[in-house]
Amino acid sequence: MEKIGIMGGTFNPIHMAHLILAESAREQAGLCAVMFLPTKRTEEKADAYILPNAMRCRMVELAIAGNPNFYLSRIELEREGMTYTADTVTALKRENPETEFYFIIGGDSLVSFLSWRRPEVILKHVHLLATSRGKIPPEQILGAAEKIREKFSADVQLFDTPQMEISSTGIRERLAAHRSVRYLVPEAVAHFLETHRCYQKVLKGVEE
Repeated sequence: MEKIGIMGGTFNPIHMAHLILAESAREQAGLCAVMFLPTKRTEEKADAYILPNAMRCRMVELAIAGNPNFYLSRIELEREGMTYTADTVTALKRENPETEFYFIIGGDSLVSFLSWRRPEVILKHVHLLATSRGKIPPEQILGAAEKIREKFSADVQLFDTPQMEISSTGIRERLAAHRSVRYLVPEAVAHFLETHRCYQKVLKGVEE
């Protein structure tokens, strides 16, 4: 059975930590490939400055162009109305019943997973694959994994990844302050951000 990782996020913008997380998960879990899944604006981020779908997708394409094991999916962006992870993984499994899906998340997302919409539906269709590192204490991540396993009889796997202090928020702030993001994002993404002057006025509350 083919094993495919799902790497979801707003990718606003995509950066090196996203890529390292995906590659670490692919290697350690023995995944055939990792699907990068840009999401729509969520209720939680409704007021955040998020680039248009086409621009975020283009940056993902640029970022993963050199890795044959990574690919882009627009399934969430093409769906009408508000969309949730439960809807997405249900659709993916319905269209690919022979594929084994692994949903890749950070330790912080694992700790908050039980508050997600319809977690039981998500776990019906995918395995959880969470990094054991991050700002969350390791014992808290281990506790969250065990709690999810017990509550849903779910498969929750942990993997290791280098400690990285890179965030999309930090990159947006650097761009708004006209500071370099070189080596924080792939070179092609840095060029795209510079060419389109992305986020340069976000700190002033101006959306272009």
